[in-house]
Amino acid sequence: MRRTLERIANGLGFAERYSAAGVLIAMTALYAFNVLVRAFAPAYASVFAWIDEAVRYMLVWLVFLAAGITLELGRHVSVDIVRGRLPAAPERFLFGVIDLVGLTFSVGAAIVAFNLALFVKGTGQISPTLGVPTYVLYVAPLIGFASMAFRFLLRLVSVRDARRWPVAQSWLESSEG
Repeated sequence: MRRTLERIANGLGFAERYSAAGVLIAMTALYAFNVLVRAFAPAYASVFAWIDEAVRYMLVWLVFLAAGITLELGRHVSVDIVRGRLPAAPERFLFGVIDLVGLTFSVGAAIVAFNLALFVKGTGQISPTLGVPTYVLYVAPLIGFASMAFRFLLRLVSVRDARRWPVAQSWLESSEG
């Protein structure tokens, strides 16, 4: 079971890292192009009005694609007032409670996001500028919260926890996860 969770975490981490990087690069390129068009060929700016909305969609996707991997790497916002000041057993218990609350919240948020995406899909809304179904935007939180729930589960079952075991540099650089 542990090895299976490790393989899933490796594959998911690989997909998230490279997807987020690709989205960030595409966002930057599109927005830079848009700025250049507005600066040097303003008559054509309206032709590329879709870029603003596309970049906003991409930003939402980027945030939620990176949420799980950020949690796994221990690079999320945290308050470390108690960390390292408690004996090992109470600290592990506290981490367990935090992870259980995080798992519960993430699963609940993923369910809400799923229901919201279904609701928006049912309305048939289409983005006026991009022509993309609006529910596509609402799928990002579903993926992000599900990914975070998986990472909280990994912590609870002691498969991966950057608070206790630093992430290997080779994992960060590996193309295989």
